[in-house]
Amino acid sequence: MLLVSSCGVKKSLEARPDISGIETVDTTRIKHSDTFFTLNNNLLRKNKQGLWELYIEGKPLERGIAAGSLSRELIKIQEDAFIGKVTELVPSESYLRFLSKVVAWYNRKLHLNVPEEFKTEIYGVSRYASNDYNDFAEPYVRMLYAHGAHDIGHALQDLMLVGCTSFAAWGDKTDDGKLLIGRNFDFYAGDDFSKEKLVTFMNPSDGYKFMTYGWAGMMGALSGMNETGLTVTINAGKSKIPLIAKTPISILTREILQYASTIEEAVAIARKREVFVSESIMIGSAKDKRAALIEVSPDNFGVYNVPNSNQLICSNHFQSDSYKEDKRNQKAIEESHSFYRYQRMTELLSENDKLNPEKAVAILRNREGLKDKLIGYGNEKALNQMLAHHGIVFQPEERRVWVSTNPYQMGEFVAYDLDEVFDSIAVQKEEVVIAAEEMNVPEDPFIHTKTYENYEAFRVLSRKIESATENEIAISDDELITFQNLNTNYWATYYVLGEYYYTHKKYKKALIAFKLALKREVTTVPDVKNIQKYIRKCERKI
Repeated sequence: MLLVSSCGVKKSLEARPDISGIETVDTTRIKHSDTFFTLNNNLLRKNKQGLWELYIEGKPLERGIAAGSLSRELIKIQEDAFIGKVTELVPSESYLRFLSKVVAWYNRKLHLNVPEEFKTEIYGVSRYASNDYNDFAEPYVRMLYAHGAHDIGHALQDLMLVGCTSFAAWGDKTDDGKLLIGRNFDFYAGDDFSKEKLVTFMNPSDGYKFMTYGWAGMMGALSGMNETGLTVTINAGKSKIPLIAKTPISILTREILQYASTIEEAVAIARKREVFVSESIMIGSAKDKRAALIEVSPDNFGVYNVPNSNQLICSNHFQSDSYKEDKRNQKAIEESHSFYRYQRMTELLSENDKLNPEKAVAILRNREGLKDKLIGYGNEKALNQMLAHHGIVFQPEERRVWVSTNPYQMGEFVAYDLDEVFDSIAVQKEEVVIAAEEMNVPEDPFIHTKTYENYEAFRVLSRKIESATENEIAISDDELITFQNLNTNYWATYYVLGEYYYTHKKYKKALIAFKLALKREVTTVPDVKNIQKYIRKCERKI
């Protein structure tokens, strides 16, 4: 078995897409300034809100090379941040080498499950990736793996690293009667990973023009809309640990975005692909004037429609009939924070009639729990968990999109009219504004408050105390008191203190901290059980 799998790994590491004609592809980037670059009709520039805007066109290899050449510095930043996060979790070099072998074995069939077009595009991008991490994998292989990082992260750790919430509304639920979609993408891979965000406008040689929102080097679709007004967003579901990688969700949604114009066409594409994790894909359609969920997993497939309703809500559990008897899905509903966020979104939609983009953004930024309960900043039960990579709002029938800027989804939401962007961007050679700025949604005033400042200080101090707990280092009483006062309504504040006190054998203080944690809105059932276990251990020690 080892010999056979080793052979399979070797083949996967050596497999390359068709790159014939690469010698004729122009790779010359022209630097106009530190924030504006062009390559033929392709361009990259940074807008005044700090968001990078990328336009690429042509055949797969041309697109990939243009994307890589233009954004090479940004790709390096993303790799440094992501690999840096991995090395932070796995500090041993010998274990990192072992991990690279495991990842290669796990991904041995990945190249067989990614369409040739996208492999070619990724290869073009990879020519501008750093050589700093070649010990882990060569650039092309590494970038191919990166497109499955979302899937592998939540499958292997099952920690809901992508605990997203999304909604769609139409008919008499919106102020113009047209479809409106909003979502938070709560992916977190460290603060540095989220600093340089990228909105991509792609004009492919085949299929529809479209936009996506993510980061440099990501050619899959996490959130996006095409020129027909079809939108895609993804929400992680409860997955069992897969034994082998297949089609990454971001690649599947990219294929839908580029080649589908209706919900029916999106479903047909999704049925063709084998995935290796569970995911809800919300599809909004201007042609259908509604939204639906495609619920995919390695062993099941479902489509969820709401024929007698004018709204659709999605968190991190499945809703279609196909998953009613699924034990993992039932467990997710009962034990995770998914259903709580579903209820909170339902509550906010019922309170907000005649939705518009401004109201949608306000909902995505909401920090409270059910019935406006104060549940602490950073609580995963909140729609705004204060860690989102981005928030996004779509008006598919108008081809309009609003994308958030830093910090989290609380900076200004920048508006784009897709029709206008694609009509003008390819011929622009100057640093001009392509956003529909008159429609921008202002930043959340909360980010200028003392409370927000306290939250950021809380995050820093939390990491310091957790490190001190792990390494059995003492922290001053003043810092511990300060930490508690920075985020008093959050259960994890007291849990972090409880662990610190327990490690330092201060069992009475630990017991008090754990009991205070239990009085707050604890995120999941396993978290509650873990706190209760600590309380029993403290009582025995005392």
